[in-house]
Amino acid sequence: MATTADDYVFYNGRKLRKGFTTGTTATAAAVAATKTLLQQEPQTVIAVTAANGQNAEFEVQDYEFDHQHASVAITKDGGDDQDATDGMLIYATVTLRDDDQITLDGGKGIGRVTQKGLANPPGMAAINPTPRKVITQGVRDVLGAKRGANIVISAPEGEKVAKLTYNPKLGIVGGISILGTSGIVTPMSEESWKHSISIEMNIHRERGDERLILTPGNYGEDFLTQEMKIPVTQQVQMSNFVGYVLKEAQRLGFKQVLLVGDLGKMIKVSAGIFSTHSKDADARAEVMVANLALLGAPVDLLKQVYNCLTTIAMIDLIDQAGYQAVYQQIVDRIKLRSEKLLAHREPQVAIEAVIFSRGTGLLAATRPLTEIEDEWR
Repeated sequence: MATTADDYVFYNGRKLRKGFTTGTTATAAAVAATKTLLQQEPQTVIAVTAANGQNAEFEVQDYEFDHQHASVAITKDGGDDQDATDGMLIYATVTLRDDDQITLDGGKGIGRVTQKGLANPPGMAAINPTPRKVITQGVRDVLGAKRGANIVISAPEGEKVAKLTYNPKLGIVGGISILGTSGIVTPMSEESWKHSISIEMNIHRERGDERLILTPGNYGEDFLTQEMKIPVTQQVQMSNFVGYVLKEAQRLGFKQVLLVGDLGKMIKVSAGIFSTHSKDADARAEVMVANLALLGAPVDLLKQVYNCLTTIAMIDLIDQAGYQAVYQQIVDRIKLRSEKLLAHREPQVAIEAVIFSRGTGLLAATRPLTEIEDEWR
């Protein structure tokens, strides 16, 4: 199929090819299986319309059929967005019914929902509403109004691949999800990542949680569990999306938030930088120098800290010079900045913060650490 400008996106000066979601891939497999079944001959190439109206063309990778059912496999093509599902086979098996109804379910390798708060209720296959609609409509267009069919989507490698996705944290067991609101995968897009975090947070609210612990990543989670001895049952990894996740916590109605993170990430938040990826902002040295200057640190120390490449190196100099009070100043600013971000909307969210270094351990907390630990255990 010929490509157009719409098939690409530019990111940081690179031209990246767009791809297709598991939802569009499953739609192609289901439509191909239906045509194979009705025509009683294999399809080599199948064209479908993605959820956003864009045309999509796929090669059929595997098939089998008889007079009652057909099964077809399509390869998931994520373009230049190499996610966990890229390159895996998505199968659709279509079986004719005696009435005009169409049913859709997940088979081997497609996850099952086990918790409230997701797009589908517990017990249902993890085929989200938009792809569910597009798959069903695609098959209906081929079948016509008077015939019906049972559709089963499967993925032989789904259970293994799902371990590399958010599904285990979302309570989706046994396989991958069939996803996609537009049907198109945009390389380097952060929207799906943010959406997954929002879903996880919503699961916590649905089960009645009114408070939440947010960590940037695995280091924060390890400090939380190993040093603070607090279980992860109320914890969500927010990645670099600090501002987005704080606003989501407020939107979902959480009353308390505890931020636990490494100084290298969290020092940016103390300066009101709420997207902490280095591609967006890296003012760690400037922020540290400003805080040390407010404590009256000598210019020689400020120059040395400013020239450090890592916060670990900064900490060594600060500790040697006896300016550890700067950590308390920074953690208090994290609380202040975070609460200010949410100040003009309801409900109010009480925020506390803990910062640490992987090399030296705890640096500071907005309240005595024992109080925070006792409250959250």
